[in-house]
Amino acid sequence: MSEHPVDPATETFVAHRNLLFTVAYEMLGSAADAEDVLQETWLRWAGVDLEQVDDRRAYLVRITTRQALNRLRTLKRRKEAYVGQWLPEPLLTAPDVAEDVELAESVSMAMMLVLETLSPTERAVFVLREAFDIGYDEIAAAVDKSPAAVRQIAHRARLHVEARRPRQRASPRRARAALDAFQRALETRDLQNLLDVLAPEVVLVSDGGGIKQAALRPIIGALKVARLYLGGSAKTGATITTEPTVVNGSPALLVRLDGELDGVMAVRVAEDGERITGLYFVRNPEKLSRVEAETPLALR
Repeated sequence: MSEHPVDPATETFVAHRNLLFTVAYEMLGSAADAEDVLQETWLRWAGVDLEQVDDRRAYLVRITTRQALNRLRTLKRRKEAYVGQWLPEPLLTAPDVAEDVELAESVSMAMMLVLETLSPTERAVFVLREAFDIGYDEIAAAVDKSPAAVRQIAHRARLHVEARRPRQRASPRRARAALDAFQRALETRDLQNLLDVLAPEVVLVSDGGGIKQAALRPIIGALKVARLYLGGSAKTGATITTEPTVVNGSPALLVRLDGELDGVMAVRVAEDGERITGLYFVRNPEKLSRVEAETPLALR
């Protein structure tokens, strides 16, 4: 028996699904909300007359962008009431994402936090232009602005991001080596080795979402960060284990307490690969559903 043919609308949507998810995720920082946006995109796409669509990919990106913008404004109000520091929902990514410099940088924790400082429209324009290399005319149609206005927004957003974007990151190999040293120092509870792998100005941002204990403000400085981790692990009485993984295209650690997943520790490593400059610890259990199965991402 012959299989039922896939209708063109479904075939096109499936072909571009990873791209659409990545667009929505980079705009929202939440995989759960990105999935909701994709559902809304599909419902609208299913009702489109494909004979009237010249560029199906561009049309899908436009729908996704509009739905993500609507949700981004709702998320902004939700984040204002968030308890403590807010971090993006971490995604377990395939090893080849880390090798794709452009993709890994665009979804890194550090970059996602910089994007949080943009307005919704600035974020949409920046993401579509810088990460996905979409033309100004297409972006204008997606955000309901003129191409000239989009160019101005893109320029303003680019300057804003460049002023806040972390310096060039280390290669995946060097970043993994620094993380391995950090992991060994934690496991052996060696203060000096921990200080050796942390940059003096290292910044720790932790997100418990009001559900798990986490610092309400960023912690700055190697000694403060080291003492927090060594002291905190001693107080819990639980067996703490860590295992290497890759989240958002960067080396990270899965942290378990007595065998149960407790959080994800992503890191930012200096360009020379010697020391860790940023630590992003997500403990909010509502954000840990995407760290044990890979999420496929795409820029094209």
